[in-house]
Amino acid sequence: MPVPKKSSPSCFNDYRPVALTPILMKCFERLVMQRIKTVLPPSLDPFQFAYRPNRSTDEAISTALHSALTHLDKKDSYVRMLFIDFSSAFNTIIPQQLTQKLVQLGLNTSLCNWLLDFLTGRPQVVRVGSNTSSTILLC
Repeated sequence: MPVPKKSSPSCFNDYRPVALTPILMKCFERLVMQRIKTVLPPSLDPFQFAYRPNRSTDEAISTALHSALTHLDKKDSYVRMLFIDFSSAFNTIIPQQLTQKLVQLGLNTSLCNWLLDFLTGRPQVVRVGSNTSSTILLC
């Protein structure tokens, strides 16, 4: 059931999806996530700020500005910056590629296969008011 991100939504991207997941499943997901985090390298990328504890948007901006200004202190230098919004990136995850990358990072193959099974073939519908979309299967 989508929830508006802003007070007057004007397009589909202005809505946030809400998954109605049972409490027992949420607890299980948290256990699996903790297991995955213990196996993965602690810092995959020092410039990743999203979905990491004690990292914020403010810190990301400060780090980017500091890096750019430090570089500009050098004679005849310039900086190019590219900012990309990945806010909807999780809507387009390909489970097979995700699990392949997790295996490469050292995650147990059995756990990766379980994740692949968990993420594929899941039915999804969207309901707005009394209207419900047709069921789609996530690949």
